[in-house]
Amino acid sequence: MATDKKRHRAGGKIAVIGPGRVGQAMGRLLSQAGVPIAVVAARKLANARRAVGFIGAGTPRLLRALGPNDATVFLLTTSDSSFAPLAADLARRGTGPQAWKGKVVLHTCGSLPSAVLEPLRRCGAAIGSVHPYQTVPSAAVGVQNLRGTFWAIEGDRAALQMARDWVSRLAGVAFPIRPEDKTLYHLSAFLVCPTVVTLMEQAQKLLAEARVPSRIARPMLRQFVDQTTKNLADMGGRRSLTGPAVRGDWTTIERHLKALRQSAPEFLPVYRALLAAMLRLAGKEVPNARRRAHSS
Repeated sequence: MATDKKRHRAGGKIAVIGPGRVGQAMGRLLSQAGVPIAVVAARKLANARRAVGFIGAGTPRLLRALGPNDATVFLLTTSDSSFAPLAADLARRGTGPQAWKGKVVLHTCGSLPSAVLEPLRRCGAAIGSVHPYQTVPSAAVGVQNLRGTFWAIEGDRAALQMARDWVSRLAGVAFPIRPEDKTLYHLSAFLVCPTVVTLMEQAQKLLAEARVPSRIARPMLRQFVDQTTKNLADMGGRRSLTGPAVRGDWTTIERHLKALRQSAPEFLPVYRALLAAMLRLAGKEVPNARRRAHSS
């Protein structure tokens, strides 16, 4: 009886569709948290079987054979561009115009609203989105860092209720996001994840050219960036900003520009753009005497 009650609270049978990194990580965590993963569906059966092995639950299925009667909740974790055609395809399955009535369909895209699943809503489903503000470079890493993270949620009432339940089970924090704000929300994640990785990779190359051993450079960069993010969280942007731009040390900046012209000329536009943003954050301007040198 207790097990049945727990399963009822978890929303019944769950189907994970498109089990990539996020789908596998969420599937495993939800299964461990008592959410019954019944089906794992992919375009290739081998991929579904591999995902079931990682998740530790569910029956592997071909996506083309999946229908509304196979689960109560459908978690779509496919690529962003596939959500609209997938929703339209799924909506055509089942019998009758309300074949998806009583079902909940959630997608995990950070930049698209739940409205991309509108064909399923017209067939009776409650639709929504649940997106982790976290980096998931692999399914295994996702299992580690999706627990306790922040999740943006939006959609119909039943979908929101399901999303909040899942986030609670994963010890996370759910917050509402307006559909029209999702692109800006996702852009913020882009600026602080792949962008930071790209900057750190460039920094690592410069350290290598400066003959700093890689065994030192990578942990050194990690410690440096960890402290920087802590400063931002504790003190805000302007107070945690450091470096020659804040100090008005234009001689050092000109040495930076000269070194970049020699070592990484393709990075000069990035440096200049970041420098301009730093100056705006710091409330400073480039002195007139330095403008020509800075722009050349």
